Amino acid sequence: MISATSRASLDMSRIAFAVVGFACVVLWSCVSAADEGLAAEPSFSDAEIKIILSHGPWPTRVGPDPSNRVSGKPDAIELGTVLFFDQRLSGSGTKACATCHVPERNWTDNLPHGVGMAQVDRNTPTLMNLRGQRWYGWDGAADSLWSQSLRPILDARELAATPRHVANLLRNDEQLSCRYRRVFGAPPSPIDDETVFVNVGKVLAAFQETLVSGRTPFDQFRDALARGESPSAQTYSTPAQRGLQIFIGKGGCSRCHSGANFTSGEFFKTGLSREKPLGKPDPGRPEGIRQVRESRFNLLGSYSDDASRAAGAQRVALASGSDGEFKVPTLRNLMLTAPYGHDGDVDTIAEVVRRHAGDGQSAGSPGLTPREQTDLVVFLESLSTFSNPWRPEDASRCD
Repeated sequence: MISATSRASLDMSRIAFAVVGFACVVLWSCVSAADEGLAAEPSFSDAEIKIILSHGPWPTRVGPDPSNRVSGKPDAIELGTVLFFDQRLSGSGTKACATCHVPERNWTDNLPHGVGMAQVDRNTPTLMNLRGQRWYGWDGAADSLWSQSLRPILDARELAATPRHVANLLRNDEQLSCRYRRVFGAPPSPIDDETVFVNVGKVLAAFQETLVSGRTPFDQFRDALARGESPSAQTYSTPAQRGLQIFIGKGGCSRCHSGANFTSGEFFKTGLSREKPLGKPDPGRPEGIRQVRESRFNLLGSYSDDASRAAGAQRVALASGSDGEFKVPTLRNLMLTAPYGHDGDVDTIAEVVRRHAGDGQSAGSPGLTPREQTDLVVFLESLSTFSNPWRPEDASRCD
């Protein structure tokens, strides 16, 4: 059940998002009007339009996860929602998944590093648009959403719980036990802690699969192009259009931030975040590969519901990476997820663009001019929406 306090907080955040969104619309309009005499609207070639169309349509259609037999099932989504906000899931009874993944903060916490029972080493990623990804976590240490959902429960710095603690919560709470029985057809096993624990991960994943960001100004522009129309600057500002042209061209951004979710879902070394102190390097992808291969919860294990396991075998066997590589994040709702980077040490979108535009790192230095950087920022801001499609609902009583 979502508390009245959480609902009130979310309602206030929607008002705040609406105000900020209106301000941004006004700002984009002013920028467009002031800039009208400086540069004409860009003309997109057929090749450019093809790339633009590849960033949609949105939202995409993603089927149920074959490794999770309760993926997409309403009863599983309801139980996952209840558990996501339940502080009793933690070992101390004082933290919940929602402690770091806050609905009104676009399912993150807007802190450089997440703080559960203690501070963790990396920035808290958003939970929006996680459906159908190949890897999960900054280092890809999980190969399914349900196995990723188990990791913070066990981490001593996050929820600091154990499979037995979680299983006992489901066994001893009448409503949770009833909901579990609805989902899995039997009450929580009285002796098999780990199966109950894994099933909790699967219902948490079923809930997270429902978190999909809304449509944005870019999506409206993209869909108009798909219909063969020529949208004007009144519907999508000239700076945003110029920024889009830089994004897919000179900036080289779409090579990594590809597809409708603006991410390849793979790993890259950008040099975006500052160096860690000597003696404390974050290896990134190589450590994630080690963890996913060693995990009994990976797609090759007995807990996967995908009978073929072929996809999992290929993912784990072919995984590779170099030190300092981290997962390419989605750019959707970018305005709501600051600070940026796996280390959370970049405060603004403008600073992200500035570093990429001339940082000399392996991502390349496209050498963007100040105006080009500004245009790119305007485009990136157009990938955000200030509506929150998720609505808290009181769970019905389970009888």
